[in-house]
Amino acid sequence: MPGHAPLANPPNPLYLCGMLKTANKNIRQLSLSELEQYFETLGEKKFRAKQVYEWLWLKQAHSFEAMTNLSKELRTKLTENFSLPALTIDATQYSADGTIKSRFRTVDKHLVEGVLIPTDDRKTACVSSQIGCSLSCKFCATGYMDRKRNLEFDEIYDEVVLINQQCERVYNKKLSNIVFMGMGEPLLNYKNVLHAIERITSPDGLGMSARRITVSTAGVAKMIKQLGDDKVRFKLALSLHAANDNKRNEIMPINETNNLKALIEALNYFYKKTENEITFEYILFKNFNDSLKDADELIKIYRQVPADLVNIIEYNPIDAARFEKPEEATVNQFMAYLERNRVNARLRRSRGKDIDAACGQLANKDQL
Repeated sequence: MPGHAPLANPPNPLYLCGMLKTANKNIRQLSLSELEQYFETLGEKKFRAKQVYEWLWLKQAHSFEAMTNLSKELRTKLTENFSLPALTIDATQYSADGTIKSRFRTVDKHLVEGVLIPTDDRKTACVSSQIGCSLSCKFCATGYMDRKRNLEFDEIYDEVVLINQQCERVYNKKLSNIVFMGMGEPLLNYKNVLHAIERITSPDGLGMSARRITVSTAGVAKMIKQLGDDKVRFKLALSLHAANDNKRNEIMPINETNNLKALIEALNYFYKKTENEITFEYILFKNFNDSLKDADELIKIYRQVPADLVNIIEYNPIDAARFEKPEEATVNQFMAYLERNRVNARLRRSRGKDIDAACGQLANKDQL
């Protein structure tokens, strides 16, 4: 405790409170209080933990050697007792429209992609939450990959840090927004996603506003309700893409266990608990969900949920899927019908299609 002398015969710090099992424990998995306990067992002042914590999160150090306000002896001890794994950029592609796609490499040699999407008024990071995906959505390139594992919260944090550094280097601006719309289903990596957002929004992290973060889900009703119970402050987007169960079952197998009735109930529960913004995402597929009857079904769902917006999204072709983009006249007719029925809808034009960085195209392609 503060002001106390070092413990007599202190316990091995590697086993303190059971928090460390091996000598190469990832130091970023420790909380500030756990770091404080660790330094106390070394007979060090408590403020050393705060210094290290700032290096890890605020200054984004990726080595102990970089922590220059610590003694060489202390840096050596940290190196001996902990690891500090971090994502690195494996490859980068630049689109003609200014979009930048990065392929990140994890310490255990997995690959995952993230995208910087620039517009005049915002700079958005599209980040991944899993390596691959288990949901097998038929229109999404990631859905045709196996899910290797969840990303750890510090790996998600690294994605944002690296994309933010790109943004500052290329556009001389910091990120304004973050969307969890990359590879994987965020709500199936619930704890790591929420922990990453806590670090991203913390004053001793990146200090971003939670209101500038949107988590997109294919629809895990139980976890949408959990978001409400946890009173999260970020926005929620539901990848709807079909407004009746038969069609949604066909393209999104998750709907078989999380049908539209369950999702509507979960979204209303989430809004009652948080009053946070809800968006529907709806990709238009030619001759599948682009008729006025489909628009009517979408309107019916829109009116059952306090949704702020429906994003109508251009379909971006992938090699594995049979879908096509509708004719422009069909898209315009669909949008006009929604507008006449007082639906707040926006047509979202895809960015980064020429480098396979658009919605649904992330797949760790070898040509990156």
